Amino acid sequence: MLSRISRLGIQAVNRAKLGQNSVTSTNQKEAIISCLNYVGNHSLCSATDANVSDKSEQPEAKISVTFVDKDGDEKLINVPIGMSMLEAAHENDIELEGACEGSLACSTCHVIVTDVDYYNKLEDPEDEENDMLDLAFGLTETSRLGCQVIASPELDGLRLALPAATRNFAVDGHVPKPH
Repeated sequence: MLSRISRLGIQAVNRAKLGQNSVTSTNQKEAIISCLNYVGNHSLCSATDANVSDKSEQPEAKISVTFVDKDGDEKLINVPIGMSMLEAAHENDIELEGACEGSLACSTCHVIVTDVDYYNKLEDPEDEENDMLDLAFGLTETSRLGCQVIASPELDGLRLALPAATRNFAVDGHVPKPH
Protein backbone atom coordinates (compact mmCIF):
# COMPACT_ATOMS: atom_id res chain seq x y z
CA MET A 1 0.00 0.00 0.00
CA LEU A 2 2.79 2.42 0.86
CA SER A 3 4.47 1.90 -2.51
CA ARG A 4 1.13 2.72 -4.21
CA ILE A 5 0.90 5.92 -2.15
CA SER A 6 4.45 6.85 -3.12
CA ARG A 7 3.86 6.06 -6.81
CA LEU A 8 0.66 8.13 -6.93
CA GLY A 9 2.41 11.00 -5.16
CA ILE A 10 5.40 10.95 -7.50
CA GLN A 11 3.15 10.92 -10.56
CA ALA A 12 1.14 13.86 -9.17
CA VAL A 13 4.32 15.84 -8.45
CA ASN A 14 5.69 15.15 -11.96
CA ARG A 15 2.45 16.38 -13.54
CA ALA A 16 2.45 19.47 -11.32
CA LYS A 17 6.03 20.27 -12.42
CA LEU A 18 4.84 20.20 -16.03
CA GLY A 19 1.99 22.57 -15.19
CA GLN A 20 -0.59 19.82 -15.58
CA ASN A 21 -3.43 18.89 -13.29
CA SER A 22 -1.84 16.67 -10.65
CA VAL A 23 -4.83 14.30 -10.61
CA THR A 24 -5.64 13.13 -14.13
CA SER A 25 -8.72 11.01 -13.60
CA THR A 26 -11.56 10.16 -11.26
CA ASN A 27 -10.07 6.67 -10.78
CA GLN A 28 -6.73 8.17 -9.76
CA LYS A 29 -8.45 10.55 -7.34
CA GLU A 30 -10.35 7.60 -5.84
CA ALA A 31 -7.09 5.62 -5.54
CA ILE A 32 -5.40 8.50 -3.71
CA ILE A 33 -8.35 8.87 -1.33
CA SER A 34 -8.34 5.09 -0.73
CA CYS A 35 -4.64 5.15 0.07
CA LEU A 36 -5.02 8.10 2.43
CA ASN A 37 -7.89 6.32 4.20
CA TYR A 38 -5.70 3.23 4.54
CA VAL A 39 -2.92 5.27 6.14
CA GLY A 40 -5.41 6.94 8.46
CA ASN A 41 -6.74 3.56 9.63
CA HIS A 42 -3.43 1.74 10.11
CA SER A 43 -0.52 2.33 12.40
CA LEU A 44 2.63 2.87 10.40
CA CYS A 45 4.89 2.72 13.45
CA SER A 46 7.24 -0.20 13.87
CA ALA A 47 7.71 -2.11 17.08
CA THR A 48 11.09 -2.18 18.77
CA ASP A 49 11.54 -5.66 20.16
CA ALA A 50 14.55 -7.95 20.31
CA ASN A 51 12.63 -10.48 18.19
CA VAL A 52 11.78 -7.97 15.45
CA SER A 53 14.48 -7.50 12.84
CA ASP A 54 15.25 -4.23 11.09
CA LYS A 55 13.11 -3.81 7.93
CA SER A 56 16.24 -3.00 5.92
CA GLU A 57 17.47 -6.56 6.64
CA GLN A 58 14.30 -8.12 5.22
CA PRO A 59 14.40 -8.91 1.50
CA GLU A 60 12.22 -6.69 -0.67
CA ALA A 61 9.43 -8.59 -2.47
CA LYS A 62 10.17 -8.82 -6.18
CA ILE A 63 8.79 -10.43 -9.31
CA SER A 64 10.58 -11.78 -12.38
CA VAL A 65 10.00 -9.87 -15.61
CA THR A 66 11.53 -10.63 -19.00
CA PHE A 67 12.04 -7.82 -21.51
CA VAL A 68 12.42 -8.86 -25.16
CA ASP A 69 14.08 -6.23 -27.36
CA LYS A 70 13.40 -5.59 -31.06
CA ASP A 71 16.13 -8.10 -32.02
CA GLY A 72 14.58 -10.85 -29.90
CA ASP A 73 17.26 -10.68 -27.18
CA GLU A 74 15.84 -11.35 -23.73
CA LYS A 75 16.78 -9.84 -20.38
CA LEU A 76 15.35 -11.29 -17.17
CA ILE A 77 15.20 -8.84 -14.26
CA ASN A 78 13.77 -8.77 -10.75
CA VAL A 79 11.35 -5.91 -10.18
CA PRO A 80 10.27 -4.72 -6.71
CA ILE A 81 6.53 -4.85 -6.03
CA GLY A 82 5.04 -1.40 -6.68
CA MET A 83 7.63 -0.30 -9.27
CA SER A 84 6.59 0.59 -12.82
CA MET A 85 8.07 -1.32 -15.74
CA LEU A 86 9.47 1.99 -17.03
CA GLU A 87 11.42 2.54 -13.80
CA ALA A 88 12.55 -1.09 -13.78
CA ALA A 89 13.77 -0.83 -17.37
CA HIS A 90 15.76 2.34 -16.60
CA GLU A 91 17.34 0.78 -13.50
CA ASN A 92 18.42 -2.24 -15.56
CA ASP A 93 19.75 -0.46 -18.67
CA ILE A 94 16.89 -1.59 -20.89
CA GLU A 95 16.19 0.79 -23.75
CA LEU A 96 12.69 1.95 -22.92
CA GLU A 97 12.60 5.68 -23.50
CA GLY A 98 9.92 7.25 -21.29
CA ALA A 99 10.34 10.81 -22.62
CA CYS A 100 7.63 12.26 -20.35
CA GLU A 101 8.98 10.45 -17.27
CA GLY A 102 5.74 8.61 -16.63
CA SER A 103 3.35 11.57 -16.73
CA LEU A 104 1.10 10.08 -19.47
CA ALA A 105 2.18 12.69 -22.01
CA CYS A 106 3.81 10.41 -24.62
CA SER A 107 3.88 6.84 -25.88
CA THR A 108 7.64 6.25 -25.83
CA CYS A 109 7.44 3.64 -23.04
CA HIS A 110 5.08 1.47 -25.13
CA VAL A 111 5.46 -2.24 -24.30
CA ILE A 112 3.65 -5.30 -25.58
CA VAL A 113 2.49 -7.90 -23.05
CA THR A 114 3.32 -11.15 -24.84
CA ASP A 115 0.86 -13.35 -22.93
CA VAL A 116 -2.83 -12.40 -22.99
CA ASP A 117 -3.34 -14.10 -19.61
CA TYR A 118 -0.91 -11.65 -18.01
CA TYR A 119 -2.49 -8.77 -19.94
CA ASN A 120 -5.86 -9.69 -18.43
CA LYS A 121 -4.37 -9.49 -14.92
CA LEU A 122 -3.57 -5.79 -15.41
CA GLU A 123 -5.96 -3.04 -14.41
CA ASP A 124 -7.83 -1.66 -17.41
CA PRO A 125 -6.04 1.32 -18.98
CA GLU A 126 -7.41 4.77 -18.20
CA ASP A 127 -8.62 6.97 -21.07
CA GLU A 128 -5.40 9.04 -20.85
CA GLU A 129 -3.29 5.92 -21.40
CA ASN A 130 -5.46 4.82 -24.33
CA ASP A 131 -5.10 8.28 -25.87
CA MET A 132 -1.30 7.99 -25.72
CA LEU A 133 -1.35 4.39 -26.97
CA ASP A 134 -3.20 5.60 -30.07
CA LEU A 135 0.05 7.42 -30.95
CA ALA A 136 2.30 4.40 -30.35
CA PHE A 137 4.28 2.67 -33.07
CA GLY A 138 3.29 -0.97 -33.64
CA LEU A 139 0.18 -0.94 -31.45
CA THR A 140 -1.25 -4.39 -30.60
CA GLU A 141 -4.23 -5.72 -28.65
CA THR A 142 -1.96 -6.25 -25.62
CA SER A 143 -0.08 -2.93 -25.77
CA ARG A 144 0.38 -0.87 -22.61
CA LEU A 145 2.54 2.01 -21.46
CA GLY A 146 5.41 0.78 -19.31
CA CYS A 147 4.87 3.64 -16.86
CA GLN A 148 1.37 2.31 -16.13
CA VAL A 149 2.26 -1.37 -15.68
CA ILE A 150 3.05 -1.72 -11.97
CA ALA A 151 4.73 -4.81 -10.52
CA SER A 152 2.39 -6.91 -8.40
CA PRO A 153 2.68 -10.53 -7.20
CA GLU A 154 0.24 -11.86 -9.82
CA LEU A 155 2.51 -10.51 -12.59
CA ASP A 156 5.47 -12.73 -11.61
CA GLY A 157 6.80 -14.21 -14.87
CA LEU A 158 5.56 -11.32 -17.05
CA ARG A 159 7.14 -10.99 -20.52
CA LEU A 160 7.23 -7.61 -22.23
CA ALA A 161 8.26 -7.06 -25.84
CA LEU A 162 9.69 -3.72 -26.90
CA PRO A 163 8.44 -2.42 -30.26
CA ALA A 164 10.90 -1.89 -33.10
CA ALA A 165 10.54 1.91 -32.84
CA THR A 166 8.93 4.71 -30.83
CA ARG A 167 7.35 8.00 -31.76
CA ASN A 168 8.75 10.93 -29.79
CA PHE A 169 7.12 14.05 -31.13
CA ALA A 170 9.10 16.33 -28.81
CA VAL A 171 12.69 15.37 -29.58
CA ASP A 172 13.35 12.77 -32.23
CA GLY A 173 16.39 10.63 -31.51
CA HIS A 174 16.98 11.75 -27.88
CA VAL A 175 17.28 8.99 -25.28
CA PRO A 176 16.92 10.44 -21.76
CA LYS A 177 19.07 9.14 -18.93
CA PRO A 178 17.26 7.72 -15.88
CA HIS A 179 17.30 9.89 -12.78
